[in-house]
Amino acid sequence: MSSDTRPTFTQSLLAGGAAGTSVDLLFFPIDTIKTRLQSVQGFKAAGGFSGIYKGVGSVVVGSAPGAAAFFSSYETMKKILPFSEELAPVKHMVAASVAEVVACLIRVPTEVIKTRMQTSSYGTLGESSLASARLVLANGGLRGFYRGFGITVMREIPFTSLQFPLYELLKLQLSHKVGRKPLYAHEAAICGSIAGGFAAALTTPLDVLKTRVMLDTRDSSKEKLPSLINRFRSIYISEGPKALFAGVVPRTLWISAGGAVFLGVYEWAVHGLMGI
Repeated sequence: MSSDTRPTFTQSLLAGGAAGTSVDLLFFPIDTIKTRLQSVQGFKAAGGFSGIYKGVGSVVVGSAPGAAAFFSSYETMKKILPFSEELAPVKHMVAASVAEVVACLIRVPTEVIKTRMQTSSYGTLGESSLASARLVLANGGLRGFYRGFGITVMREIPFTSLQFPLYELLKLQLSHKVGRKPLYAHEAAICGSIAGGFAAALTTPLDVLKTRVMLDTRDSSKEKLPSLINRFRSIYISEGPKALFAGVVPRTLWISAGGAVFLGVYEWAVHGLMGI
């Protein structure tokens, strides 16, 4: 998207909401399988292939505002950051990182509920997203909804720092090749798929850590929980280095395909809202 056809804040907000909802609902079963592969109890004990839409209610509530917050922040930061065109990759990295922190304020509470439902952490007591939310509140208070916020940000910043500069670069190269700006939505989707898959594979260990932290239902006010470094060391020593890449295949496939839908729908919605 050229500098003179950038979407407004409202257009980014609406397009981002549409993109987030589309990808989260379409690929939710793959996300469930990935989460169960990463859980400490193991894939089969966490539910196997049954009930792969458990937790989808929290996603319905959180995906649109989370994605809307990301894209509106991302487009706004791209406009206001004082970087020259030569430093465009740095601008995209900083803009995406700031946008992820904003989005995580909305996304993490729904992620906590979703992951615990996907792995049946609360058993029969948490059979719905609302019931699980009440259990999170009862056991951990408002802080319980942000269990894993730090590691989620630590995962998302490297992920987006890889994904979005690569995405913007691929779009630029493809625009030069076809001699046209902006790209069609399906062309942007291809760029998003490549960028997302690449970033997803490299950041899988951080995703494993995020899943383990969010699935830890112990009360942090009553006992000291292990640090991220100790969790990492424990997984590496007791389960082996392969455990740090648990779920790498479904995660890469999910985000590669999801990146195509996410960024493709975003570009399509932006073009529609701008009348391009």
